[in-house]
Amino acid sequence: MSEVYGVRRGRLRDRCAATGSAGVLVSRPANVRYLAGVAPLGAVLLLAPREDVLLCPGTPTSDPADGRPDEQLRLTVLPTSAGDPAVAAAEQARTAGVESLAVEEHHLTVARHRALASVAPRLRLADLGLAVEQQRLVKDEEEIACLRIAAEIADQALGELLESILVGRTERHLALELERRLVDHGADGPAFPTSVATGPNSGRGGHRPSDRRVEEGDFLSVCVGANYRGYRCEIGRTFVIGTTPADWQIDLYDLVFAAQRAARESLAPGAGFRDVDHAARQILDAAGHGEGLAPRTGHGVGLEIDEDPQLAPAAMGKLDACVPVTVEPGVHLPGRGGVRIDDTLVVRQEADGGPELLTITTKELLAL
Repeated sequence: MSEVYGVRRGRLRDRCAATGSAGVLVSRPANVRYLAGVAPLGAVLLLAPREDVLLCPGTPTSDPADGRPDEQLRLTVLPTSAGDPAVAAAEQARTAGVESLAVEEHHLTVARHRALASVAPRLRLADLGLAVEQQRLVKDEEEIACLRIAAEIADQALGELLESILVGRTERHLALELERRLVDHGADGPAFPTSVATGPNSGRGGHRPSDRRVEEGDFLSVCVGANYRGYRCEIGRTFVIGTTPADWQIDLYDLVFAAQRAARESLAPGAGFRDVDHAARQILDAAGHGEGLAPRTGHGVGLEIDEDPQLAPAAMGKLDACVPVTVEPGVHLPGRGGVRIDDTLVVRQEADGGPELLTITTKELLAL
């Protein structure tokens, strides 16, 4: 992987050099990990003309889950008295003769930005913008392999939960059990706080598990994801507890399933972000659920669970091959509950089989 990280840094360095910045300071943790292989707490990455330096406020852990630092980097462990690693990096850049340093203004606080300017007043600070995030959009096959394993782990954990007794257990209990199962199957941890929603809570996006107990006849919606080697996936499914689904539950499920399928089938290189959203939204809107819909149908995933692209009505841009995204439409009926169906997929060329579905747990409406 050292060669991969070096290529990534070289691409970023060339981009910044073309705009007049001989040095780059990366502080956002996911971006640091993408370029360095690790992102110890508080670490920053300095790309300077002669060498690349990872500055850490403490010795990095040896836990494989945290990654391995690229061997081509110089690792500098700063003493506690050294203060902010970003300020130390700016000082090193100044000493190395850098006149213009590109920084992630969207991540730095105002106070931190001022501290950088004060330690090297002659160093011109330029805005790096979202250059690293844009570079992260398209994943290589090693990144996709990590996402694929994360999805397999999430599928396993969810499948095992569905085989257990659910009636009488609380949302909170089920969420904790899912997260334990993720780790049991090899995840570094959950990709995000697990959501388990029952009865009138079901179908809500981002629902925080409560002490409500599962009852017969409930909709049960679950959204869970695994973090594997820093890469995060997402899966969401909705089930009925204990009995044959009611007619309204079948109708609502079939509607959301049709919307989700339409969005999945629209994933292709060159497809507009908002066109994917529209494919799902128009079906739900036509059925009278337009006002209560979430502001987006899906989003990118990778080193963060919520990355670009955003699949939303006003989103500009088009999909590329090898971009992993979620497709997650849902409908919630106040007081009754609702349905969410979430998948993680990778955009692929039609010649390569079309979108690759990573989360494969059945989307059949099961009565558990």
